[in-house]
Amino acid sequence: MAGGGGPVNRSHVDDIHPCYQIDIVSFTFKSTPSIICVLLYIFLSSMSVLIVCGNLLVIISVIYFRQLHTPTNFLILSLAVSDLFVGVLIFPLSTRFPANSCFYFHNVFCKVRESFDLTLTTASILNLCCISVDRYYAVCQPLTYRTKINVNVVAVMIAATWSTSFLVAVGFLIARADIEKCRGNCFYNILLANILGPVFSFYLPVVIMVCIYLKILLVAQKQARSLQTTSNQSTKPGAKAKKAEGKATRTLAIVMGLFLLCWLPIFLCLGLQLIDRVSVPIAAFETLAWVALSNSLLNPFIYAFFYSWFRSAFRLIISGKIFQGDISNSKLL
Repeated sequence: MAGGGGPVNRSHVDDIHPCYQIDIVSFTFKSTPSIICVLLYIFLSSMSVLIVCGNLLVIISVIYFRQLHTPTNFLILSLAVSDLFVGVLIFPLSTRFPANSCFYFHNVFCKVRESFDLTLTTASILNLCCISVDRYYAVCQPLTYRTKINVNVVAVMIAATWSTSFLVAVGFLIARADIEKCRGNCFYNILLANILGPVFSFYLPVVIMVCIYLKILLVAQKQARSLQTTSNQSTKPGAKAKKAEGKATRTLAIVMGLFLLCWLPIFLCLGLQLIDRVSVPIAAFETLAWVALSNSLLNPFIYAFFYSWFRSAFRLIISGKIFQGDISNSKLL
């Protein structure tokens, strides 16, 4: 998951899994169908469908309705695309080739899975990082927001996000391939694959985002106090705009918080695997892996819960009204 981690000492991995059995002698990975396994597959397949449908609603909403054509929503669109691919690609691949199986085998399917994992994970975290930058200018520098964050700037940010994600995945796979081939001192390859990869694709962007949101929080609190000391501010357009920006910031901070809640445990687990004599039960690792992937299901529900215009857009799409005529200019309440 998220790069698949480094080579793991096979003797340190628990072989208990509801759907598979690992032959410790021959290191074969064979299927053992059971009722629990069938129910698990049904549950995971349902999650995959929900992820695809939920993020398709977000993508169609932002693309179709002109009211949603804003820099912030284009960044949300990019995040929804990465979440959509998780449902379309990662869930089926992870069901067929569980994360722990790639500790034993490094075949082409595992490499494909690892490349998708790392690309989409990095894309998600970098999209969230770009969203935090957008929120910083909207809240902390509102007077220059429209000049510094516009459609062209957002297009560059999105292009840089996906390009960086692809390069990180390619670099990881090259380093892993060199580890398998090298003889003797593989320190630099291991450093790149197992340490620098997670640092640059996860930990460093997370630190940047946390610092940005802390700054935003301090500025927002200062603005709230200044509004309270000014009479009749609620009737002024500027106060309403600040309130809307504050709500958007809180919502996107929740998106980031849930991302960390889902993904941080699996990255910490991958870090523990680098420590010798640390046992990683397969059941625990697989659970954390699926918890991480489930994050792609949460974001559409967050938008629908907090944003009335996304709820309106979702209703118009689900009811089929967008197919009955051009309503792209409709006012979303």
